[in-house]
Amino acid sequence: MKKIIILGPGASGKTTLAKKLSQILNIPHLELDKYFWQPGLIPTPINQWKKIQKKLVVDKAWIIDGDLGKYDALEVRLKAADTIIILDFPLLCCLSRAIKRDKERFDFWWWLITWRFTSRPKIMRLIKTHSPQARILIFKHTKELDKFILSLHPPSLPKI
Repeated sequence: MKKIIILGPGASGKTTLAKKLSQILNIPHLELDKYFWQPGLIPTPINQWKKIQKKLVVDKAWIIDGDLGKYDALEVRLKAADTIIILDFPLLCCLSRAIKRDKERFDFWWWLITWRFTSRPKIMRLIKTHSPQARILIFKHTKELDKFILSLHPPSLPKI
């Protein structure tokens, strides 16, 4: 795992996971939102967004977290990735996390509520088309994800 994409609905923990993996694997973390959203939460135009992503994926190792729903050009990242992690947690889990965050816009809530039925099928089609060689890891529960993280970085044993 050297070029990792983390996808999932809002408040699923993409950035938190990316930060953990970055520390464990010693790979740079790139938070997509910081590159995409312009001041006032204005989306970057699609052609410009593709150019930005092409620059981001040239490095030999990275972890990119972010799922921009209808605004995204995911195929750019998919073509470069060797590992795709999808956080497909229950809606109530993501909703409860999102409620604890700052105020979100209506389009965020709509995307979060409809992600499983709109974004996820599109993501799976794009993966099949643009990234058939990649390792795909889908986590449906936080406990599964916790086991995966532990498998990468088992806790150290106490000294005897």
